[in-house]
Amino acid sequence: MSMHEPLFGDYPIPEETQQAARAAFPYGNNIMRLRDAFGMLFQNYPFAGLFSHEGQPALAPARLALVTIMQFMEDLSDRQAADSVRDRLSWKYALGLPLTDPGFDHTVLSEFRARLMAGSAEEMLLDSLLVRFQEQGLIKARGRQRTDSTHVLAAVRTLNRLERVGETLRFALNSVAVVAPEWLRSWVPVRWFDRYGKRIDNYRLPKAERDRETLAVVIGTDGFTLLTAIDTATDLPWLGELEAIKTLRQVWADHYSAPPEPIAWRAPKELPPSGQQIASPYDPQARWSGKRDIEWLGYKVHFTETCDEDLPRL
Repeated sequence: MSMHEPLFGDYPIPEETQQAARAAFPYGNNIMRLRDAFGMLFQNYPFAGLFSHEGQPALAPARLALVTIMQFMEDLSDRQAADSVRDRLSWKYALGLPLTDPGFDHTVLSEFRARLMAGSAEEMLLDSLLVRFQEQGLIKARGRQRTDSTHVLAAVRTLNRLERVGETLRFALNSVAVVAPEWLRSWVPVRWFDRYGKRIDNYRLPKAERDRETLAVVIGTDGFTLLTAIDTATDLPWLGELEAIKTLRQVWADHYSAPPEPIAWRAPKELPPSGQQIASPYDPQARWSGKRDIEWLGYKVHFTETCDEDLPRL
């Protein structure tokens, strides 16, 4: 994607859009007041480095950034936000769009966020807002603020140890099967298709502790077999760079003693702290966390609020 939009400019509101919006909302609304008070909020030039000089023209990043803010304000999904750009007068007013503008596909928003993350530019939106707030006298340098954290649940199942290693290996095998199916099929034991073909669920696992430990060692041996095969596949060196394989290595390092030592299922006291362990192969960044009497699997998000007595709290 390339950016052909002007680097500077506030995208003036077309006259017909102004007239229609003011007729529908004589006193404005939150979205219109946002545009009236702050203009477009963003310019295109800070985002220029995230786009190529060649390729299909991208939508104006300043507009996409503003859509992202309005989407957060109203707690909308990407599809709902894209529909709002297409059919809501106040959003066309804020974005400086003509009434006939057809909008864009909702996937553009996730692509824009991914571009921000890939370019380590995710804080650019906040920094631009802070500059505008300071210009409006809504915040001041070295003002009072407070920060609190809240929990965010990961969208994954809660897995016990045996489920975790089984699902980690199953996920790794499925990931390899997508990118190197012929290589995997050429050597993988037939019994693995039965062992890892279905989701690993505790209700189908052995109930006796000794049987569970035996199965854990079997899964561990299979995992080390896969890792050894990948390490020796010199014609496919990129296999070891798959995220699922990196996750497999980490989970196996946590839960097993590795060759040349005998493969063994580590005792609970030998494991890293729960907050450092990968809890699910499908979201390897999620961790067990606690705050006072609340425990959860996921993330902590920190919120900072200004609290100067003579200013609004942002």
